[in-house]
Amino acid sequence: MSSAPVFLIYGKNGWIGGLVASLLKEQGATYFLGDARLEDRAAILADVEKYKPTHVLNAAGVTGRPNVDWCETHKVETIRSNVIGCLNLADVCKLKDIHMTYFGTGCIFHYDDDFPEGSGKGFKESDKPNFTGSYYSFTKAMVESLLKEFPNVLTLRVRMPIVEDLKYPRNFITKITSYEKVINIPNSMTVLPELLPMSIEMAKRGLTGIMNFTNPGAISHNEILELYKEYIKPDFTYKNFTVEEQAKVIVAPRSNNLLDTERIQGEFPEILPIRESLIKYVFEPYAAKVKSGEVVV
Repeated sequence: MSSAPVFLIYGKNGWIGGLVASLLKEQGATYFLGDARLEDRAAILADVEKYKPTHVLNAAGVTGRPNVDWCETHKVETIRSNVIGCLNLADVCKLKDIHMTYFGTGCIFHYDDDFPEGSGKGFKESDKPNFTGSYYSFTKAMVESLLKEFPNVLTLRVRMPIVEDLKYPRNFITKITSYEKVINIPNSMTVLPELLPMSIEMAKRGLTGIMNFTNPGAISHNEILELYKEYIKPDFTYKNFTVEEQAKVIVAPRSNNLLDTERIQGEFPEILPIRESLIKYVFEPYAAKVKSGEVVV
């Protein structure tokens, strides 16, 4: 594509949508924030006519507040946003020949006999989701299976997203440092400061299909909390409990898995393994802010 890309972002009030907008601003890219509610097809068409994007970045949808348990009691709202709205946008983009990047989830798999925990065998992009324990994951797996029929769509499987700000409430590390007890299971995770710039590059490259959008390897809750102790708060303490014990304090089961990262590593060979990425993009910069007094823990 010879002309400069024009990006249209949906999910402007959400976490990832806001971060993507900030990144595009830093890069000096041309971007606009979509106004339409995604279930409103006429409004999407109006946005497309108004802004004439070459690329749509869809970070809209509901995850539930304070967590995915919300979706269990708000199923119609979850369908409207995560399924109907998302397909509506993908379909308009297809008709108008616009590339769409969808920030989906990798929380649609869980360890089983074929993919045992600790085996190093990760779920590939082509593997069929085997986790529908939460209604959130059920709708996300459903929409992923439908989106893969659209030749203009790239679906990014995000997992347990992490940013540098260890006080931001939706940051996975912020969550687990505030819990009374945590499980201790290795998982694939997405270090947003490293990977979000890659998502913009993927859109520019016109990549399509499904992409496991996580750092290579897995890291456990305890390993992260030990890094937190080492870099941020030496007197921090935590307790573990089992998945069975966890089930008593949550409504919907949670996904635990390792995603295969061969595709993303093929596109971005410089991507760091999860532990190294956390140290470089999260713990070291945040520790520097603590040391300088910019942040108080």
